[in-house]
Amino acid sequence: MPSEKVLQDKQALVANLTEKLNGAAAGVLVSYQGTNVADDTQLRRQLREAGVEYAVVKNTLLGRAADNANLSELKSVLSGTTALAISTTDELAPAKVLCAFAEKHNNFTVKAGFMDGKVVDAATVTALSKVPPRETLLAMLAGGLNATIAGLARAINAVAEKQGAPAAEAPAEA
Repeated sequence: MPSEKVLQDKQALVANLTEKLNGAAAGVLVSYQGTNVADDTQLRRQLREAGVEYAVVKNTLLGRAADNANLSELKSVLSGTTALAISTTDELAPAKVLCAFAEKHNNFTVKAGFMDGKVVDAATVTALSKVPPRETLLAMLAGGLNATIAGLARAINAVAEKQGAPAAEAPAEA
């Protein structure tokens, strides 16, 4: 039977983990078995720069916290070594950094993840890691909208010319 002090410490850890899981935009669970200190230090630096919190966690404590945070499906991957990466602001940051690291290190594997209160499998985490950054997606959207508007302008101009109206001179593009 654990002492009262140990039990209180574990309860505090579970409460802290539950709070982090609830406050996270996204998180990823990984197995780090066999990762050497130099590689782990490099990974932690990359995660810090991306604004991701990373910690090794005990499976039993994380399992209890997952239950409290309505992420019980995570318990199916809680075996062996487990580390948790959480981001409160960027949904894709943990997946991008950890999947890039896993591609270069065979002993490092992604177990699962969660996003918007839903658990996702390792394949989904890998797919999320390949999504372009937000700025790139916005630029692609703006380019698509601009192309559509330009096509509409050309079509209206062609109809006007066909009906005999003089073609309006298009302003020079910047």
